[in-house]
Amino acid sequence: MARRRFFVDQVRSGIALIEGDNAHHLTRVLRVEVGQKFEITDNSRVWLAEISSARKNLVEFEILEELEIGQELPPITLYLALIKFERFEWAVEKATELGVHTIVPVDASRTDQGLFEGAKKRVERWRRIAREASEQSRRLRAPDISDPIRFTPALADPSPCRAWLDERPGARPLIEICSAVPTDPTALLIGPEGGWNPTERVQMDQAGWRGASLGPAILRAETAVCAALSVVLQAQAPVWLPVSPDPLQSK
Repeated sequence: MARRRFFVDQVRSGIALIEGDNAHHLTRVLRVEVGQKFEITDNSRVWLAEISSARKNLVEFEILEELEIGQELPPITLYLALIKFERFEWAVEKATELGVHTIVPVDASRTDQGLFEGAKKRVERWRRIAREASEQSRRLRAPDISDPIRFTPALADPSPCRAWLDERPGARPLIEICSAVPTDPTALLIGPEGGWNPTERVQMDQAGWRGASLGPAILRAETAVCAALSVVLQAQAPVWLPVSPDPLQSK
């Protein structure tokens, strides 16, 4: 069974600390104890460490050895239109598990009134959710969760591969768009319930974003997040998938 992984602010002289609410979660919820071994990361390196002290608001780790980081994927930036907060939180958790690099909440024309201002107060909560999901899925680094932005600034993303999800028939499959540049950073724009309005569609096209399809099914926004990121991961398979002989061709 794989060891749990936790985030620390820094490692200094072979010692790392987790304090405050995060330490409380470890000691009171996960019931960690002195002598247990876990993996820890400072968002750039990974170590195997042993708990040397565990108190209510402070957990101290002693470094045992540094571990290999493993394969990293090209960054994926998810621009997600604001939806009801309990569903947005679910999308943040699942997007984190699927390896997204950055999540940007976006105020679209069909975003429910009041969500943009309310989202400004939720960002720290979303960051905690992303941190916990990153620990659970053993990521090297937690994704960045930005403050919410308006729609137009989102179009300035410089990623070589930029796609917005288009539910209309005739859009090119997302897998084809992403497979053309599997090693490049990718940006995805996913709309709110009700989709993009005609003006937004024109703006995205004019800004160089490409309309992309996930198939004929009409998906809820948070479902589209999981489907789209899974497609991008498959498109990036040449980066992370070891090359092995095709058993059918070897016969």
